[in-house]
Amino acid sequence: MARKQQSIEIVDAAALAAESDAWDDLMARAVAPHPHFSRHVIEAHIRAGLLPGDTAFIAVRDGGRLNALLPFRRGLDIIGLGRLVAQPALSPFMPSSAPLVAAENLFETLALLVSGLAEASRGRAWRWPLLTVSSLAGRGLLHAMRESGWTVGIVAEFERPVLDRRPSHDAFLKDHPHKSRLKDLRRRRRRLAEMGRLDLVTATEGEALAAALDDFLALELAGWKGEAGTALACRCKTLALARGLFANRPGPVCVRADTLSLDGRPLAVSLALVAGGTANLLKTAYDERERALAPGLVLEAEIVRVFHETTFAQRLDSATLAGSALESLYRERETVAEIVAVPPSGDTHLSLERRVSLARFEHRARHEAKRLLKRG
Repeated sequence: MARKQQSIEIVDAAALAAESDAWDDLMARAVAPHPHFSRHVIEAHIRAGLLPGDTAFIAVRDGGRLNALLPFRRGLDIIGLGRLVAQPALSPFMPSSAPLVAAENLFETLALLVSGLAEASRGRAWRWPLLTVSSLAGRGLLHAMRESGWTVGIVAEFERPVLDRRPSHDAFLKDHPHKSRLKDLRRRRRRLAEMGRLDLVTATEGEALAAALDDFLALELAGWKGEAGTALACRCKTLALARGLFANRPGPVCVRADTLSLDGRPLAVSLALVAGGTANLLKTAYDERERALAPGLVLEAEIVRVFHETTFAQRLDSATLAGSALESLYRERETVAEIVAVPPSGDTHLSLERRVSLARFEHRARHEAKRLLKRG
């Protein structure tokens, strides 16, 4: 029997919500299935008001089955100099932007998705941050673009720490290149344990999960993020997002909260989304009164131990930007890039090189502004 022909369409979030099983099915079949474009995360953002309810998606279909999805938006950007540019629809709480693509017929699907990118942008350029270009989905997307005649430039890239599971925790420790770092974390853990009973507790559902989330929110609010007004509990929308993300809902994305406590008092809490065998460690908060003993990093080391002992995932993804403290703990790296991509016969009023230069100029300006604010 001949295989059905795949097709491309532009749909909105409301239409996708009506076929939640198909969305979840794609998440379960996706190659490199990060959770950030899953139904669980997108719907939490929409309910919290951090993404519009009519967010558009490029979809590749095979009959009634979804084979690829990418949320996107069009807007003004410096690389367009007054003209519209397309981008993945992201929030500050989405650290990855690779499309969800089914593993079967991967390259055929990506070729169709690239056609959809040109249709969605109406021939205009794409500015694409946080694309994991070392993953199969990211590499395949870039290959499909170039095969279709797109021009692609790299604005910036960094190495994100990830950790693949070893046969045991002892095997992880044995050949670790930063033994002094591990020794330091063990020393800090011992000092914490000398102060009282040190426990690691994991919550994945129900009242325990809700209590762990409350502990996280309180720790973050009491620290420098609370003072700066950037803690999740500082704004109604981000508080609603936290409660939406870390509610135990049916589907292929699971949630967990790991808490390090001292005599029952939370010292640090880590929140993670687990999908496709990868735990994405989105946020950690710690009691800044104990900063000298680094309870947040001690918790991260404990999570690595439990990761090997209980096999709740096959990979830990730090979900961080450049300069993460986890670089000395996690062994592997994934390359994350910001790209500018222009379809063939697209908007040619600016060269690719000029667009890339403008994006880099914007990065430098933001970095300098942050530096001056810190000085002030």
